[in-house]
Amino acid sequence: MAGDDGVNGGDGGGPGSPVSGFFHGRTGEEAVFPFPGFSGEQRETATEMLGAVDRFAADALDSAAFDQAGRFPTEYLEGMRELGLYGLAAPEEHGGMGLDTAVCARISQQISGLDASTATFLAGHQSIGYKPLLLRGTEEQKARWLPDLTSGKRIAAFCLTEPSSGSDAHSIKTHAARNADGTWTITGQKLWITNGGVADFYSIFCKTDHEEGGGTVQKITCFVVEKDAPGSKGLSFGKREDKMGIRASETRAVFLDKVVVPDGNVVGEPGEGFKIAMRVLNGGRLSLGAGCVGAMKTILGLASRHARQRVQFGRPIADFGLIQQKIARMASLTYASESLLYCTTGLIERGMGEHRLECAVCKTFCSESLWTVVDSGLQIAAGNGYMRDYPYERIMRDSRINLIFEGSNEILRVFLALSGVKDRADSMRRLREALAWRRCLTSPAKALGLALGFAANRIRNATGGRRLSRHHQDLGREASAFSSLLGRFAVQVENTVIRHGKRIVEDEYPQGRLADMAIRLYVMLAMLSRTTAVLERDDAPNEKKAHAKLLFRQAFRPLSRGFAADLEGMGRNADAETRELSGMVCDEGGYSLDVIHH
Repeated sequence: MAGDDGVNGGDGGGPGSPVSGFFHGRTGEEAVFPFPGFSGEQRETATEMLGAVDRFAADALDSAAFDQAGRFPTEYLEGMRELGLYGLAAPEEHGGMGLDTAVCARISQQISGLDASTATFLAGHQSIGYKPLLLRGTEEQKARWLPDLTSGKRIAAFCLTEPSSGSDAHSIKTHAARNADGTWTITGQKLWITNGGVADFYSIFCKTDHEEGGGTVQKITCFVVEKDAPGSKGLSFGKREDKMGIRASETRAVFLDKVVVPDGNVVGEPGEGFKIAMRVLNGGRLSLGAGCVGAMKTILGLASRHARQRVQFGRPIADFGLIQQKIARMASLTYASESLLYCTTGLIERGMGEHRLECAVCKTFCSESLWTVVDSGLQIAAGNGYMRDYPYERIMRDSRINLIFEGSNEILRVFLALSGVKDRADSMRRLREALAWRRCLTSPAKALGLALGFAANRIRNATGGRRLSRHHQDLGREASAFSSLLGRFAVQVENTVIRHGKRIVEDEYPQGRLADMAIRLYVMLAMLSRTTAVLERDDAPNEKKAHAKLLFRQAFRPLSRGFAADLEGMGRNADAETRELSGMVCDEGGYSLDVIHH
């Protein structure tokens, strides 16, 4: 999964990262067009699995009861085993179904649309729980553990977060010490672990000591801890957390008091754990985005049916303009999120080596879109939406966590911006080195050519010179707008590097704006590709084409307006006042003014 710099392609010569390319003024068109739709085989597999999931849910799933009880019935967990839901992406030779990224995402979407707690439980098990084993386990390790994990005989948990380290994974304190006999002793604690108490198999990330340069440095290593192993007597758990949402899934603290594991339980190389964890989280963010799309479709279905059935002032409330605005916005956000998600899964299937930025965009945009959709859906349901007799309030509670776990949306924005800016800064540094005075003396013609090329590139970016060409003709206006916005973005990235230099690391205000612009560009591009694919299908009815264009344009306009606001904010903003006011409020411990003292 690890690529080069994420711009020029991945390990297998697949497409490069579109989001990384935006920071260089590249359109990403070659990667994203044509839209990576489902093949006939993928469609057949997905349809069969989705039908099985729906039939099982109709008989066995009671989300309200599971939410109230705060747990799943044993027979429900057993039913999921029989469906094969514990090993969707695992190889068939180890008992899994061997499904590809796109089909797995579509199944995750369906499950989450039915019940978020179930989706969380399954994602905690396979999307992240035993994913380190899939990515870096030896064949011996896979043969030893995977059959029980893919069959659901054993449940997995992913243990990275600690009380003092959430998004800052480098700061974990859980430590594994190498013993004289080659075993390892692990001591520490992990917090908010999905499947914490019910799991039998734990992917534990620990600090380990390594000799480098005549001294000792600490790096992160991934270990497997088995609940029933002889050395795991020091493994214990906190109380089951009483959560706001996804209540049927279990969350606990995990404590490790001198837990001893053999050297054969190290996954990957010692010291490689941070890279493994980040690669795992890429997949987790993609799975989360898929779940958000499923929940959006569910809430949109509930809200639109209610709007047709609820009559006020002699008419269905679906006839009223302000309700129509909400429904149209909900539908367009669903279309945008779905386009983004399956554009990304398709790129991965095409061999895109580095997709961490695209997965971060999926998680951020889809989770925030879902929150908007759920809020609007509950508002349309009005009083019914607030009552526990209806599913709206449970879906709202379940949805809120998506903005927090798998990396909070704030930290993912920082990650997006700094990754892109660093890559652009490195390119600019190499250019400056090429234009160094000594080189100018030895090869003035080459230096002049580079300088002219650099200037031409800035002009091309500023004027939107890199234009899309593969879009459908009916989308020409939006394609031109995308090219123009991309050019302005590339210039702004360059200006940010020049203006801030290394100080950009400490200033999250421009980071947030750059990240939001990059997010919007990728969503726009994904929608342009998908809508083009719909419009170019000879067998698609005209009604479907018209529907797709409406969804596309309803989603594109607010993305474009938001981009323009962020772009203006890079130069004209109230950041200093915001910083000052925030400091005042925090120093006062809250809002300190009171009208009675005026």
